[in-house]
Amino acid sequence: MALRALARVNLAAIERNARRLTRTLTGGARLCVVVKADGYGHGAAEAGAAALVGGATMLAVATAGEAQQLREDGIKAPLLVLGALSAAELPLALNAGADVVAWDERFVDDLSAVASGPVGVHVKLDSGMGRFGTRSLPDAVAVAERVASSSAGEAGLRLAGATTHFATADNDPEFLAVQLAAFAPFARALRERGDVIVHAANSAATLRDPATHYDMVRCGIAVYGCDPFNGDPTERELEPALELSSYVAAVKLARAGESAGYGRRYIAEGDTWLATIPIGYADGVNRALTNNCDVLIGGRRYPMAGTVSMDNITVDLGSESAVAIGAPAILIGRSGAERQTAEELSRRLGTIAYEVICGISARVTRQYHRDGEVVSA
Repeated sequence: MALRALARVNLAAIERNARRLTRTLTGGARLCVVVKADGYGHGAAEAGAAALVGGATMLAVATAGEAQQLREDGIKAPLLVLGALSAAELPLALNAGADVVAWDERFVDDLSAVASGPVGVHVKLDSGMGRFGTRSLPDAVAVAERVASSSAGEAGLRLAGATTHFATADNDPEFLAVQLAAFAPFARALRERGDVIVHAANSAATLRDPATHYDMVRCGIAVYGCDPFNGDPTERELEPALELSSYVAAVKLARAGESAGYGRRYIAEGDTWLATIPIGYADGVNRALTNNCDVLIGGRRYPMAGTVSMDNITVDLGSESAVAIGAPAILIGRSGAERQTAEELSRRLGTIAYEVICGISARVTRQYHRDGEVVSA
Protein backbone atom coordinates (compact mmCIF):
# COMPACT_ATOMS: atom_id res chain seq x y z
CA MET A 1 0.00 0.00 0.00
CA ALA A 2 1.37 3.42 -0.98
CA LEU A 3 2.28 5.91 1.72
CA ARG A 4 1.62 9.59 1.16
CA ALA A 5 5.22 10.48 2.04
CA LEU A 6 7.97 7.91 2.45
CA ALA A 7 11.71 8.22 3.00
CA ARG A 8 13.39 4.91 2.24
CA VAL A 9 16.88 4.67 3.75
CA ASN A 10 19.35 2.10 2.47
CA LEU A 11 21.47 1.10 5.46
CA ALA A 12 23.76 -0.94 3.22
CA ALA A 13 24.62 2.24 1.30
CA ILE A 14 25.54 3.98 4.56
CA GLU A 15 27.78 1.04 5.50
CA ARG A 16 29.49 1.15 2.10
CA ASN A 17 29.96 4.93 2.25
CA ALA A 18 31.59 4.56 5.66
CA ARG A 19 33.91 1.88 4.31
CA ARG A 20 34.76 4.02 1.28
CA LEU A 21 35.68 6.94 3.55
CA THR A 22 37.69 4.70 5.86
CA ARG A 23 39.73 3.50 2.89
CA THR A 24 40.50 7.15 2.09
CA LEU A 25 42.05 7.86 5.49
CA THR A 26 45.78 8.18 5.93
CA GLY A 27 48.17 7.69 8.82
CA GLY A 28 45.89 5.37 10.77
CA ALA A 29 43.15 7.99 11.16
CA ARG A 30 39.78 6.81 12.43
CA LEU A 31 36.29 7.68 11.25
CA CYS A 32 33.83 9.54 13.48
CA VAL A 33 30.39 9.78 11.88
CA VAL A 34 28.20 12.79 12.58
CA VAL A 35 24.59 11.79 13.26
CA LYS A 36 23.23 15.11 14.52
CA ALA A 37 19.84 16.36 13.31
CA ASP A 38 18.50 12.79 13.44
CA GLY A 39 21.26 11.54 11.21
CA TYR A 40 20.70 14.36 8.69
CA GLY A 41 17.11 13.16 8.40
CA HIS A 42 18.04 9.50 7.93
CA GLY A 43 17.50 8.37 11.55
CA ALA A 44 20.36 8.85 13.98
CA ALA A 45 20.37 5.45 15.64
CA GLU A 46 19.77 3.50 12.44
CA ALA A 47 22.34 5.45 10.43
CA GLY A 48 24.81 5.41 13.30
CA ALA A 49 24.55 1.66 13.73
CA ALA A 50 25.11 1.16 9.99
CA ALA A 51 28.12 3.49 10.02
CA LEU A 52 29.64 1.57 12.92
CA VAL A 53 29.29 -1.64 10.91
CA GLY A 54 31.03 0.20 8.07
CA GLY A 55 34.06 1.01 10.21
CA ALA A 56 33.24 4.12 12.24
CA THR A 57 34.63 4.12 15.78
CA MET A 58 32.76 7.11 17.24
CA LEU A 59 29.52 9.00 16.64
CA ALA A 60 29.13 12.76 17.01
CA VAL A 61 26.05 14.84 17.74
CA ALA A 62 25.32 18.53 18.33
CA THR A 63 23.23 18.38 21.50
CA ALA A 64 23.04 16.59 24.83
CA GLY A 65 19.53 15.42 24.02
CA GLU A 66 20.77 13.74 20.85
CA ALA A 67 23.41 11.88 22.84
CA GLN A 68 20.84 10.76 25.41
CA GLN A 69 18.48 9.56 22.65
CA LEU A 70 21.22 7.46 21.06
CA ARG A 71 21.83 5.73 24.37
CA GLU A 72 18.11 5.10 24.81
CA ASP A 73 18.08 3.61 21.31
CA GLY A 74 20.80 1.15 22.27
CA ILE A 75 23.90 2.77 20.78
CA LYS A 76 26.90 1.85 22.95
CA ALA A 77 29.71 3.36 20.86
CA PRO A 78 31.76 6.34 22.07
CA LEU A 79 29.87 9.62 21.62
CA LEU A 80 31.07 13.19 21.18
CA VAL A 81 28.84 16.23 21.71
CA LEU A 82 30.17 18.92 19.38
CA GLY A 83 27.92 21.81 20.34
CA ALA A 84 27.50 24.28 23.17
CA LEU A 85 26.14 22.90 26.45
CA SER A 86 24.29 24.98 29.01
CA ALA A 87 24.35 24.16 32.71
CA ALA A 88 20.95 22.51 32.31
CA GLU A 89 22.17 20.32 29.44
CA LEU A 90 25.45 19.18 30.98
CA PRO A 91 23.91 16.39 33.11
CA LEU A 92 22.29 14.86 30.02
CA ALA A 93 25.59 14.71 28.18
CA LEU A 94 27.41 13.29 31.21
CA ASN A 95 24.71 10.70 31.88
CA ALA A 96 25.12 9.57 28.27
CA GLY A 97 28.83 9.07 28.90
CA ALA A 98 29.65 11.40 26.03
CA ASP A 99 32.84 13.33 25.45
CA VAL A 100 32.30 17.09 25.23
CA VAL A 101 33.98 20.07 23.58
CA ALA A 102 35.35 23.02 25.60
CA TRP A 103 36.72 26.38 24.50
CA ASP A 104 36.82 28.48 27.68
CA GLU A 105 37.94 27.96 31.26
CA ARG A 106 34.56 28.88 32.74
CA PHE A 107 32.94 25.91 31.02
CA VAL A 108 35.72 23.64 32.24
CA ASP A 109 35.08 24.78 35.81
CA ASP A 110 31.33 24.20 35.43
CA LEU A 111 31.99 20.79 33.98
CA SER A 112 34.38 19.85 36.76
CA ALA A 113 31.80 20.88 39.37
CA VAL A 114 29.10 18.51 38.10
CA ALA A 115 31.17 15.57 36.84
CA SER A 116 30.73 12.46 38.95
CA GLY A 117 32.78 10.20 36.69
CA PRO A 118 35.47 10.47 34.03
CA VAL A 119 34.69 12.92 31.24
CA GLY A 120 36.66 13.22 28.01
CA VAL A 121 37.13 16.85 27.00
CA HIS A 122 38.15 17.98 23.52
CA VAL A 123 39.51 21.53 23.45
CA LYS A 124 38.63 23.68 20.45
CA LEU A 125 40.69 26.31 18.70
CA ASP A 126 38.94 28.73 16.36
CA SER A 127 41.26 28.52 13.35
CA GLY A 128 38.93 30.54 11.13
CA MET A 129 35.31 29.41 11.40
CA GLY A 130 34.58 32.36 13.68
CA ARG A 131 31.99 30.67 15.86
CA PHE A 132 33.00 28.77 19.00
CA GLY A 133 36.53 28.67 20.34
CA THR A 134 39.24 31.22 20.98
CA ARG A 135 41.50 32.37 18.16
CA SER A 136 44.35 32.76 20.65
CA LEU A 137 46.76 29.83 20.80
CA PRO A 138 47.91 30.66 24.38
CA ASP A 139 44.29 30.94 25.56
CA ALA A 140 43.36 27.62 23.95
CA VAL A 141 46.38 25.96 25.56
CA ALA A 142 45.31 27.47 28.89
CA VAL A 143 41.90 25.84 28.52
CA ALA A 144 43.61 22.50 27.93
CA GLU A 145 45.79 23.01 31.00
CA ARG A 146 42.69 23.81 33.06
CA VAL A 147 41.18 20.51 31.90
CA ALA A 148 44.34 18.63 32.85
CA SER A 149 44.50 20.32 36.26
CA SER A 150 40.86 19.38 36.94
CA SER A 151 41.65 15.66 36.80
CA ALA A 152 40.96 13.86 40.04
CA GLY A 153 41.31 10.14 39.60
CA GLU A 154 38.36 8.29 38.14
CA ALA A 155 35.98 11.19 38.74
CA GLY A 156 38.03 13.84 36.94
CA LEU A 157 38.18 15.42 33.55
CA ARG A 158 40.43 13.92 30.91
CA LEU A 159 42.11 15.90 28.17
CA ALA A 160 40.88 13.78 25.28
CA GLY A 161 41.22 15.81 22.12
CA ALA A 162 42.30 18.86 20.17
CA THR A 163 39.85 20.07 17.56
CA THR A 164 38.88 22.78 15.11
CA HIS A 165 36.37 23.14 12.29
CA PHE A 166 36.98 24.18 8.69
CA ALA A 167 34.92 26.95 7.12
CA THR A 168 35.70 26.49 3.41
CA ALA A 169 36.88 22.93 2.80
CA ASP A 170 34.16 22.59 0.17
CA ASN A 171 34.97 25.71 -1.87
CA ASP A 172 38.20 27.49 -0.90
CA PRO A 173 41.29 25.30 -0.49
CA GLU A 174 43.49 28.36 0.09
CA PHE A 175 41.65 29.32 3.27
CA LEU A 176 41.60 25.64 4.27
CA ALA A 177 45.40 25.80 4.17
CA VAL A 178 45.34 28.94 6.34
CA GLN A 179 43.23 27.14 8.93
CA LEU A 180 45.45 24.07 8.84
CA ALA A 181 48.50 26.24 9.49
CA ALA A 182 46.76 27.93 12.42
CA PHE A 183 45.70 24.62 13.93
CA ALA A 184 49.02 22.79 13.60
CA PRO A 185 50.83 24.43 16.59
CA PHE A 186 47.80 23.83 18.82
CA ALA A 187 47.71 20.17 17.82
CA ARG A 188 51.42 19.86 18.61
CA ALA A 189 51.03 21.62 21.96
CA LEU A 190 48.28 19.29 23.13
CA ARG A 191 50.06 16.18 21.92
CA GLU A 192 52.98 17.22 24.11
CA ARG A 193 50.63 17.22 27.09
CA GLY A 194 49.31 13.70 26.72
CA ASP A 195 47.53 11.12 24.63
CA VAL A 196 44.93 13.17 22.76
CA ILE A 197 42.91 12.62 19.60
CA VAL A 198 43.56 15.39 17.09
CA HIS A 199 40.64 15.92 14.72
CA ALA A 200 39.64 18.66 12.31
CA ALA A 201 38.32 17.33 8.99
CA ASN A 202 34.71 17.33 7.89
CA SER A 203 33.56 15.38 4.82
CA ALA A 204 34.87 17.93 2.32
CA ALA A 205 38.28 18.20 3.97
CA THR A 206 38.53 14.42 4.26
CA LEU A 207 38.01 14.01 0.53
CA ARG A 208 40.05 17.07 -0.49
CA ASP A 209 43.26 16.93 1.57
CA PRO A 210 44.87 14.00 3.43
CA ALA A 211 46.82 16.52 5.52
CA THR A 212 43.59 17.23 7.40
CA HIS A 213 43.08 13.64 8.56
CA TYR A 214 45.22 13.73 11.74
CA ASP A 215 44.02 11.03 14.18
CA MET A 216 40.32 11.15 13.30
CA VAL A 217 37.95 12.74 10.80
CA ARG A 218 34.35 13.78 11.42
CA CYS A 219 32.23 12.92 8.38
CA GLY A 220 28.53 13.59 8.08
CA ILE A 221 27.11 14.39 4.65
CA ALA A 222 29.35 11.97 2.72
CA VAL A 223 28.31 9.04 4.89
CA TYR A 224 24.74 9.59 3.73
CA GLY A 225 25.88 9.51 0.12
CA CYS A 226 25.66 13.22 -0.65
CA ASP A 227 28.51 15.16 -2.20
CA PRO A 228 30.04 17.72 0.19
CA PHE A 229 30.98 19.78 -2.88
CA ASN A 230 27.31 19.72 -4.00
CA GLY A 231 28.06 17.94 -7.26
CA ASP A 232 27.29 14.40 -8.37
CA PRO A 233 27.97 12.02 -5.46
CA THR A 234 28.63 9.08 -7.75
CA GLU A 235 31.72 10.87 -9.09
CA ARG A 236 33.18 10.47 -5.58
CA GLU A 237 32.03 6.84 -5.29
CA LEU A 238 29.30 7.79 -2.82
CA GLU A 239 25.86 6.18 -2.83
CA PRO A 240 22.85 8.32 -1.88
CA ALA A 241 21.16 6.43 0.92
CA LEU A 242 17.78 8.19 0.95
CA GLU A 243 14.86 8.14 -1.46
CA LEU A 244 11.92 10.50 -0.93
CA SER A 245 8.69 9.44 -2.60
CA SER A 246 4.94 9.80 -2.68
CA TYR A 247 2.36 8.57 -5.18
CA VAL A 248 -0.13 9.79 -7.76
CA ALA A 249 -3.39 10.34 -5.87
CA ALA A 250 -5.42 11.98 -8.64
CA VAL A 251 -5.24 12.69 -12.38
CA LYS A 252 -7.44 15.28 -14.06
CA LEU A 253 -7.69 17.20 -17.29
CA ALA A 254 -6.93 20.92 -17.14
CA ARG A 255 -8.27 23.00 -20.02
CA ALA A 256 -6.36 25.93 -21.45
CA GLY A 257 -6.61 28.86 -19.02
CA GLU A 258 -7.42 26.73 -15.99
CA SER A 259 -5.11 26.92 -12.99
CA ALA A 260 -3.74 24.72 -10.24
CA GLY A 261 -2.63 25.60 -6.72
CA TYR A 262 -2.65 28.59 -4.41
CA GLY A 263 -2.21 31.96 -6.08
CA ARG A 264 -2.85 30.53 -9.57
CA ARG A 265 0.90 30.41 -10.15
CA TYR A 266 0.34 27.75 -12.80
CA ILE A 267 -2.12 28.34 -15.62
CA ALA A 268 -2.40 25.76 -18.39
CA GLU A 269 -1.36 27.16 -21.76
CA GLY A 270 -3.26 24.38 -23.51
CA ASP A 271 -5.21 21.28 -22.58
CA THR A 272 -3.06 19.10 -20.34
CA TRP A 273 -3.30 16.43 -17.67
CA LEU A 274 -2.36 17.18 -14.09
CA ALA A 275 -1.43 14.75 -11.32
CA THR A 276 -1.85 15.56 -7.65
CA ILE A 277 0.85 14.16 -5.37
CA PRO A 278 0.08 14.14 -1.61
CA ILE A 279 3.36 15.56 -0.31
CA GLY A 280 4.14 19.18 0.51
CA TYR A 281 6.21 21.66 2.44
CA ALA A 282 5.16 20.18 5.78
CA ASP A 283 6.94 17.05 4.61
CA GLY A 284 10.05 18.89 3.48
CA VAL A 285 9.28 19.83 -0.13
CA ASN A 286 10.44 23.44 0.01
CA ARG A 287 7.88 25.99 -1.19
CA ALA A 288 10.60 27.65 -3.27
CA LEU A 289 10.41 24.60 -5.58
CA THR A 290 7.10 25.98 -6.89
CA ASN A 291 7.25 25.65 -10.69
CA ASN A 292 10.92 24.83 -10.16
CA CYS A 293 11.20 21.08 -9.76
CA ASP A 294 10.67 17.80 -11.55
CA VAL A 295 8.94 14.71 -10.20
CA LEU A 296 9.86 11.26 -11.52
CA ILE A 297 6.93 9.03 -12.44
CA GLY A 298 7.23 5.84 -14.44
CA GLY A 299 10.82 6.57 -15.41
CA ARG A 300 10.03 10.03 -16.80
CA ARG A 301 10.47 13.59 -15.54
CA TYR A 302 7.41 15.77 -15.18
CA PRO A 303 7.54 19.44 -14.16
CA MET A 304 5.89 20.67 -11.01
CA ALA A 305 2.84 22.76 -11.82
CA GLY A 306 1.90 25.47 -9.36
CA THR A 307 2.53 26.31 -5.74
CA VAL A 308 3.89 23.76 -3.28
CA SER A 309 1.25 23.62 -0.57
CA MET A 310 1.49 22.19 2.92
CA ASP A 311 0.32 18.71 1.96
CA ASN A 312 0.15 18.49 -1.84
CA ILE A 313 1.86 19.32 -5.11
CA THR A 314 0.69 19.04 -8.70
CA VAL A 315 2.69 18.05 -11.76
CA ASP A 316 2.04 18.59 -15.45
CA LEU A 317 1.74 15.27 -17.28
CA GLY A 318 1.16 16.83 -20.68
CA SER A 319 -0.71 14.32 -22.82
CA GLU A 320 0.03 11.39 -20.47
CA SER A 321 -3.53 10.73 -19.32
CA ALA A 322 -2.71 7.06 -18.76
CA VAL A 323 -0.53 7.64 -15.67
CA ALA A 324 -2.06 5.33 -13.11
CA ILE A 325 -3.50 6.31 -9.77
CA GLY A 326 -1.10 4.91 -7.18
CA ALA A 327 1.98 5.17 -9.38
CA PRO A 328 5.11 6.00 -7.36
CA ALA A 329 6.25 9.63 -7.55
CA ILE A 330 9.93 10.21 -6.73
CA LEU A 331 11.27 13.52 -5.43
CA ILE A 332 14.73 12.23 -4.50
CA GLY A 333 15.96 8.99 -5.99
CA ARG A 334 15.63 6.92 -9.14
CA SER A 335 12.77 5.99 -11.42
CA GLY A 336 13.86 3.86 -14.33
CA ALA A 337 16.78 5.57 -16.06
CA GLU A 338 15.97 8.93 -14.47
CA ARG A 339 17.56 10.16 -11.25
CA GLN A 340 17.02 13.27 -9.13
CA THR A 341 19.46 13.97 -6.31
CA ALA A 342 19.29 16.13 -3.22
CA GLU A 343 22.11 18.14 -4.78
CA GLU A 344 19.98 18.89 -7.85
CA LEU A 345 17.12 20.13 -5.67
CA SER A 346 19.52 22.19 -3.59
CA ARG A 347 20.90 23.94 -6.65
CA ARG A 348 17.36 24.86 -7.71
CA LEU A 349 16.86 26.31 -4.24
CA GLY A 350 20.20 28.10 -4.06
CA THR A 351 21.23 26.09 -1.01
CA ILE A 352 23.07 22.85 -0.21
CA ALA A 353 22.03 19.20 -0.03
CA TYR A 354 22.38 19.28 3.77
CA GLU A 355 19.36 21.56 4.06
CA VAL A 356 17.30 19.48 1.65
CA ILE A 357 17.72 16.20 3.51
CA CYS A 358 17.60 17.72 7.00
CA GLY A 359 14.36 19.42 6.01
CA ILE A 360 12.48 16.15 5.50
CA SER A 361 10.04 16.33 8.39
CA ALA A 362 9.24 13.85 11.13
CA ARG A 363 5.81 13.12 9.69
CA VAL A 364 7.44 11.43 6.69
CA THR A 365 7.59 7.70 7.40
CA ARG A 366 11.12 6.28 7.42
CA GLN A 367 11.53 2.78 6.05
CA TYR A 368 14.88 1.01 6.40
CA HIS A 369 16.24 -1.56 4.00
CA ARG A 370 19.47 -3.13 2.80
CA ASP A 371 19.61 -2.99 -0.98
CA GLY A 372 15.85 -3.45 -1.20
CA GLU A 373 15.33 -5.95 1.62
CA VAL A 374 13.25 -4.23 4.28
CA VAL A 375 14.66 -4.48 7.78
CA SER A 376 13.17 -3.55 11.13
CA ALA A 377 14.68 -0.39 12.55
